[in-house]
Amino acid sequence: MTVAQRWRERWFHWRNRFESSPAIHARALRNPLIRPIANRRAKALFDLCAGFVYSQILAACVQLRVFHVLQDGPLTVDVLAERLALPPAATARLMEAAAGLHLTERLPGNRYGLGILGLAIPMNPAITAMVEHHAALYADLRDPVALLRGEQPDTALRRLWPYAAPDQRRALMAEEVADYSALMAASQPLVAADILSVYRFDRHRCLLDLGGGDGTFLMHVAAAAPALRLMLFDLPAVAERANAKLAAAGLGERALAVGGDIRIGPLPTGADVMSLVRVVHDHDDDAALAILRAARAALPPGGTLLLAEPMAATKGAETVGAYFEFYLLAMGSGRPRTVDELTDMLRQAGFSHVQALPAPRPMLVRVLRAR
Repeated sequence: MTVAQRWRERWFHWRNRFESSPAIHARALRNPLIRPIANRRAKALFDLCAGFVYSQILAACVQLRVFHVLQDGPLTVDVLAERLALPPAATARLMEAAAGLHLTERLPGNRYGLGILGLAIPMNPAITAMVEHHAALYADLRDPVALLRGEQPDTALRRLWPYAAPDQRRALMAEEVADYSALMAASQPLVAADILSVYRFDRHRCLLDLGGGDGTFLMHVAAAAPALRLMLFDLPAVAERANAKLAAAGLGERALAVGGDIRIGPLPTGADVMSLVRVVHDHDDDAALAILRAARAALPPGGTLLLAEPMAATKGAETVGAYFEFYLLAMGSGRPRTVDELTDMLRQAGFSHVQALPAPRPMLVRVLRAR
């Protein structure tokens, strides 16, 4: 242990003894300078305890399309009750609860409009899709200790993401990939926008998007780099969906989706840049390293790999790591990794010059570039 680490340990123990003292707590509440800090911490702890209730308020608003109903302007409780098919008293209760979360806002005349957080939901279908998807996640988390002990081998998320389970290498049918392909496609535009804001693909000849789903990311790259050839590699049933979608978008002549398994390869060659967008964190370490090695083998000398996904221990977005720890546990495969962990894996796979690119929304996605 280094000197700095020893001092950090001492600080940790002193802070915890100090903060856990009832006398210090009582003194903080009496001190007008320290009281706001104590209250903020109390609120943060309450939010952790009440988080599930908050999520259910949001889910009710999404299911009832509250944000779309209010998109054109504030409405009275009576009008809202009629449009939401709820009793007026229940409507008022929901609007008040949503206002407490800044999803709606109370206005004079017994009216409610969109709150500062509710404004973003109608314009972002990804949020609605994720909230609806969370019904399955919450069912899997009904007994988190049993999940941690491995006593829930069959979860809704494992059924939704069958490709992630290491023992499910069988050929998946089109109907088995439809739901998760649609979920990924709904959230992909936001991710694609952030990646395109930090990296220019028009410097390359050909992009291969590994685990590229139905081609939504490729379509966004195609618009930003009109001369770029495009390839996609995913499970055969997914690649079939991607080819149909790319052809319908007028990209049939410059884009091709190929079916296979990125865990066992081989990968198509000919691309000078590859992308792994929200793929690596779905896999355990051995499988993730195998994917990176397969990418390295398929790239020419000097080729580029972009690895983009939410990453653990991201400053200001630490809650993302907490979320994915349990999401991926329920899914049965993978874990969120830090920039340092991913950098080490990339180097083990044979890449060099690993660089973290600036991310506009690190809670959503961060990008590593490697050669």
